[in-house]
Amino acid sequence: MVLSFHPNIVADKNILCAGRLPNDEDRAAISRAQAVILPQGCREALYRMCRNHCPNIFPNYDARFDFPGKVGQARLFQKVGAPFPHTYPFDTVSDYYKGFGEKGGTGPLGLPCIFKPDWGGEGEGVFQVKTAEDLEQVLKKAQSNEQSGQKGFVLQTYVPSKNRSLRVVVIGDEFFSYWRVQEDPSQFVTSLNAGAVIDRDTDPYLQKAGRAEVKQFCMDTKIDLAGFDLLFPEDEPETGPLFLEINYFFGRRGLGGSFEYYDLLEEGVRSWLNGLGLSL
Repeated sequence: MVLSFHPNIVADKNILCAGRLPNDEDRAAISRAQAVILPQGCREALYRMCRNHCPNIFPNYDARFDFPGKVGQARLFQKVGAPFPHTYPFDTVSDYYKGFGEKGGTGPLGLPCIFKPDWGGEGEGVFQVKTAEDLEQVLKKAQSNEQSGQKGFVLQTYVPSKNRSLRVVVIGDEFFSYWRVQEDPSQFVTSLNAGAVIDRDTDPYLQKAGRAEVKQFCMDTKIDLAGFDLLFPEDEPETGPLFLEINYFFGRRGLGGSFEYYDLLEEGVRSWLNGLGLSL
């Protein structure tokens, strides 16, 4: 029996768990299932229940929940040995000051550098830190975020990259890539939300290298549904790519929109089930 918690994928048994915690009935259904399909917005409680009671789960979110946020991702990149910009993760602003002294300094990486909060995606809360005053401002912002429970941030080396990043999406065993190019020279964030445009054709050999790097990373971590952001240094692109972050919730415009995405997702699920000798 194939069990689906995904509202758009119909299986032998379908359960909606949105907006609530899983219960004993869910656990019983999971225990009877040979495979479970989860939505992207799956909560950790549901994922852990599925992981504990069923051997086959799609998507595999072990890395998402074992290495949460950008702080966790930096530690995952380091553990796997993936190439990424020099990065310092901090759980709190207090941890930063304990390691790098009083206010007014330039931080562990020098300037300019990139500040990223642990939470958020598509460039939300990301700043290019150019001066010591900029650094103090983002640290004050981080302290304010801590008051509301949003803790953690990373400082990362700034890598010039022709104002573009490569998005590589994995869906099951398929990999898709496209550039996100920021045409506004005053804006360094390359997300589509920040005004970047999609370029599917430029530098196909670099895109191939990016897909290959992500494929190896996914083999090492078992990630099978995510959007990866990569950088190629503009002065030596052949030395890239560098991993920036993993987006478990990712935009669909680069894949052709939501309808195209759900077609790709269903194909990915069917392929995964076929490998288990099962079907929808």
